[in-house]
Amino acid sequence: MDDPPAPVPGKGRKLSAGAVVVEPDGRVWLVEPTNHFGGYVRTFPKGRVEHGLSLRATAVREAFEETGLLVRLGRFLVDGVRTTTVTRYYLAERVGGTPVAMGWEAQAMWLAPCRRLAALAAAPADATILRALAAV
Repeated sequence: MDDPPAPVPGKGRKLSAGAVVVEPDGRVWLVEPTNHFGGYVRTFPKGRVEHGLSLRATAVREAFEETGLLVRLGRFLVDGVRTTTVTRYYLAERVGGTPVAMGWEAQAMWLAPCRRLAALAAAPADATILRALAAV
């Protein structure tokens, strides 16, 4: 897949990647971070890029660690600028796994219809992702 050039995080920010996992019926998976880490009640799986990993590999890893889902990445969705990170998001489809296998970073999973995403993923930092998803 042809992705745009990797974003340059700038001073004080780290590069991260995440996945917006969409089911065939259009519902989208959200994670509820343990103890609402980062101030998020519900959000999309994401995490910082570790040395030697690509943005795409990071997005797949984070999706599994936080959701227990095995995903196949599709196209680039959007780059989101947050307080401490610049996050590259990809559309993704679930190809296996189960929320029962989610790691300690999440305390719950949500499978939400698109019409409810704005209410469920209500953090200001997620607005860019919601707009990009609505345009797909």
